[in-house]
Amino acid sequence: MRRRFLTALAALAALWAAPAGALDSRYTDANGDMVADAPTDPRQFVDPSTLIFAYTPVEDPEVYRKVWDEFLAHLSKTTGKRVVFFPVQSNAAQIEAMRAGRLHVAGFNTGSNPIAVNCAGFVPFAMMASKNNEYGYEMEIIVQADGPIQKIEDLKGRTVAFTDPNSNSGYKAPSALLKAQYGLEANRDFKPAFSGKHDNSVIGVANKDYEAAAIANSVKNRMILRRAVDGTKIRTIYKSQTFPTTGYGHVFNLKPELAAKVREAFFTFNWEGSALLKEFEKSSPPQEKFMPITYKEHWQVVRDIDAAMNVSYTCR
Repeated sequence: MRRRFLTALAALAALWAAPAGALDSRYTDANGDMVADAPTDPRQFVDPSTLIFAYTPVEDPEVYRKVWDEFLAHLSKTTGKRVVFFPVQSNAAQIEAMRAGRLHVAGFNTGSNPIAVNCAGFVPFAMMASKNNEYGYEMEIIVQADGPIQKIEDLKGRTVAFTDPNSNSGYKAPSALLKAQYGLEANRDFKPAFSGKHDNSVIGVANKDYEAAAIANSVKNRMILRRAVDGTKIRTIYKSQTFPTTGYGHVFNLKPELAAKVREAFFTFNWEGSALLKEFEKSSPPQEKFMPITYKEHWQVVRDIDAAMNVSYTCR
């Protein structure tokens, strides 16, 4: 299946001839690392008394407020700043908050990273991984366990739930796959629906609100383990190659000394016995620490998918 996905991606990429996008005009990239440079004028640095942190949108943000409590206390101690958890409701709202200067540190989901980088000055530097530096998740297409859909071709004429147009596994990757490998296009061969979040899609299939859905299996697995959904009511008919998971970073114009402290907080946090470990070790591979990453290297496959779909990072 992974080979099929890569073949599909290559087929679509052959039709694409221009870069998916570049940094917004307000940013510069003198060193070629594909993310916004810090301002050269110190007067443009931001050094807020309170750091605002946001985790990628989830069904119940309050659950994750508690999961992140210990880390945010560590971030506060390391930076000397008060830290506030901002429960965002959508990818678009999270991106806009950083672009407008209302969000300083964040975890953006896989598909939103390129837009956050290009349009909001997001500088990702970390990702969750196992102790052995294993990381990532797969896109799965799930269906009702007792339903009639047995294979991808059976999606024709059905309703398929996606999460958000900015989501990699919730929209862009499955759309590329369905079109290139199976000749299935939304509104022509199947009816698309948008649930807003991976959690909603998983629950929607289990509750028979959706006939099928494209989701990140890391979210599905955690939901099953904490009994937020009955895994016996879901069946997987497709599993993709591995993608990078949520990227963590800060806004480009954070005062350099403060930005360095933010990075230090991520890489010195003690996961042992933490709520963060209890929640994210349920993933496969388990997420047990923050590992350093670069946007240029680790998000290449995501940018390739965007390119194949003619996604533009043009900022509004």
